[in-house]
Amino acid sequence: MRKDPTTASRRPAHEPGDSAPLVPMPAAVFSRFSRMIQHECGIKMPAAKKTMLEARLRKRLRALALEDFELYCDYVFSPGGFEHELVHLLDVVTTNKTDFFRESVQFDFLQSTALPALLERGLRGPLRAWSAGCSTGEEAYTLAMVLEEFRTRRQSFEYQILATDLSTRVLHAAARGVYRAERIEPIPAPLRSRYITRSRERSRELVRIHPDLRSRVSFQRLNFRDREYAVGPPLDVVFCRNVLIYFEKDFQRELLLRLIARLAPGGFLFLGHTESIHGMGLPVIPVGFSTYRSAG
Repeated sequence: MRKDPTTASRRPAHEPGDSAPLVPMPAAVFSRFSRMIQHECGIKMPAAKKTMLEARLRKRLRALALEDFELYCDYVFSPGGFEHELVHLLDVVTTNKTDFFRESVQFDFLQSTALPALLERGLRGPLRAWSAGCSTGEEAYTLAMVLEEFRTRRQSFEYQILATDLSTRVLHAAARGVYRAERIEPIPAPLRSRYITRSRERSRELVRIHPDLRSRVSFQRLNFRDREYAVGPPLDVVFCRNVLIYFEKDFQRELLLRLIARLAPGGFLFLGHTESIHGMGLPVIPVGFSTYRSAG
């Protein structure tokens, strides 16, 4: 009989200096995690990702001083373990690949076409933008730079940005707004000079988003599987890029319908360039590169 991981004496899976590999995750344990991950956040976890999941969960085994994946599984599915460990498990499962000005043609479209169209239609209060699946914040701060540049030419224009992600780990990093210097290379030089500050310790090669720009972005945790999205009043602009690819087809459509339902009439939805909505029958009109406008 296996020991109860919540009460048993535990030791790290690797002693310091021990290079012996961890016993591989049993197929039954992976299957249980796979079903739970998809149920809790919708992320697909096929058998091909077993090695990736093993590698990412090793840090959790070390943190909890558990010997193997079976003990970790016992802990996760115990009443107290599920409550406390779920957020950490989902943190390591989520993939967080992003860049400043990624797929920059969409930001060009936002500035040259979408924003003037929204103003022409009429805004009730500040423009509201949402970076859904914001990762470490590069997309949200890119949005902030574009909107701030637009504001400098139209003094009456105001905006708010909400940025959400499932991972608390990346949200903490995003809120700090600190990046390695090479990460800001895609940012045009004039914008770098206005919105980026360099570390006083030049040897550290770190930069930070200017505090005035950081203050324009609010970060909060949101699980796309939640029944309700606490995102406030209707949104004028929603960026949800390179997110759909992690979900099953049925949930992709469900998620898109939820996002579109939160768009103000005539609002814009930006998706990743590899993400197709063909055949989904969604109430949006294609208007640009992986860009759609609410038909409302």
